[in-house]
Amino acid sequence: MKKLQTNVVFRHLEQTDKRIIIEQGGTRSGKTYNILLWIIFGYALKNTKKTISIARKTYPSLRTSAMRDFIEILRSYELYDETLHNKSSAEYRLNGNLIEFISLDQPQKVRGRKRDLLFINEANELHWEDWQQLVFRTKDRIIIDYNPSDEFHWIYEKVKTREDAEFHITTYKNNPFLDPEIKKEILRLKDTDEQYWNIYGLGQVGVGKSLIFRSNLVDTIPLEAEFLSYGMDFGYTNDPTTLIGVYRKDMSLYFEELIYRTGLTNRDIAKQLESLGINRRSEIFADSAEPKSIDEIYKFGWNIKPATKGRDSINIGIDMLKRYTLFVTKNSANTIKEFRNYKWKEDKNGNVLNTPVDAFNHSLDALRYATYNKLSRPNYGKYAIR
Repeated sequence: MKKLQTNVVFRHLEQTDKRIIIEQGGTRSGKTYNILLWIIFGYALKNTKKTISIARKTYPSLRTSAMRDFIEILRSYELYDETLHNKSSAEYRLNGNLIEFISLDQPQKVRGRKRDLLFINEANELHWEDWQQLVFRTKDRIIIDYNPSDEFHWIYEKVKTREDAEFHITTYKNNPFLDPEIKKEILRLKDTDEQYWNIYGLGQVGVGKSLIFRSNLVDTIPLEAEFLSYGMDFGYTNDPTTLIGVYRKDMSLYFEELIYRTGLTNRDIAKQLESLGINRRSEIFADSAEPKSIDEIYKFGWNIKPATKGRDSINIGIDMLKRYTLFVTKNSANTIKEFRNYKWKEDKNGNVLNTPVDAFNHSLDALRYATYNKLSRPNYGKYAIR
């Protein structure tokens, strides 16, 4: 057998006693390959009767990445035995251990038997619910790797912050076996694409060029901030009804999520407004595409009125919001998520278009109604309720 060749990622796994090991990195840092080396030499050949799961979002991606590398490692170190490889079930037996390759498009495997060791390749492809299903069934250690192409992700907020997690960043510089020509291609990113260089060259979290807003978090609305109005967007079965309180202080806008629920009738909305202690004279600007709902809630005694839309009102409203520094209260979980995911469309070449993607916009539409109608027409509704 040839001499084992590893890099710093292998040493991270050898030296840690943490339950979760996070390997964030740029392209060709050797993170996936060295994790697989450690699974084979640092774990499977030192233990027996263990169940090891190697997972990715989809089976085609898993088959052409981690699974292929795993078999290649076994072959190169003269460990591969075809009689131990069950190709139909994507399983391999090594030293009395079961190594299974599973994907999130195989729910029977994800929710199946428990495991001792879990490795999730390209973990940022997974949803939070996917992670939970896998983690609930893992007894010992969990290893994840990914290129940090998302500015905001549950990995940063809910996993990296755990006390039993250890975080590492590696780049192409940590891979002493990298082909010089590949290294040159990575270095070219410095001059050709700053975003790609940051993610794939330096292994740093990307800032999405298509993200429409940058927002900040605050504990509460400042006492000195002036109340502007409320914004409301209607939903029912699939989309939520939302109510956002909007406040201004100098050139800063503050938003607080008050309602974000599906299944609310107009009577339910009126009851929600009452339970929140909303002043009946306070202006609520709502989606003008729902005149019947607006009239009914108005008849229940609330100062609700249709928001002005008009041609290009979405882009005009976005432009108006961009003039301000934006703050969201920390308890506004859904609105925070929308701010972090509301993006411009891109064409097939990755060029950003001047049209928002129609998603993650229920709270944002509501607050846009409020700000546009108050800041573009500051005297609208000032002298009469309606």
